[in-house]
Amino acid sequence: MAKITKKQLIELLNKDLGLEYTAIVQYTQHQGTLKGAMYQSIQKELIIHAQEELAHATILAAQIDYLGGVPTVVMPPAKTSKESVRMLEQDLEGENDAIARYIARIRQAEDMNLYHLAQQLRTILAMEQEHAMDLEQALGK
Repeated sequence: MAKITKKQLIELLNKDLGLEYTAIVQYTQHQGTLKGAMYQSIQKELIIHAQEELAHATILAAQIDYLGGVPTVVMPPAKTSKESVRMLEQDLEGENDAIARYIARIRQAEDMNLYHLAQQLRTILAMEQEHAMDLEQALGK
């Protein structure tokens, strides 16, 4: 993996932060619109996921500031659907993307000897992996 600069790392962390904002909105919208008794359990879990994504955003904002950057307020649009299964698939796609990004970000932080940041990212990564497991179970995967 090519070395990156501190400025590039801050830009990547800001992209991650924006996607955490998107996840909060997407989970909130999806839990409110899932239809059917079979989704009651995952609806409750999505509320928890949204709260955990907010915690991730808070961690990222603090780390970006610590590194000398300005935490973004920009976020990509959330994905929506009228179909419950598709909503859960969209959420799982988001989690799988987050897992891949945080694995890369941990390596980048460690390459820069930012072990404190890498540890914070590991905490976020573990939660993202739990979210993916919850969604896979709900989807019967």
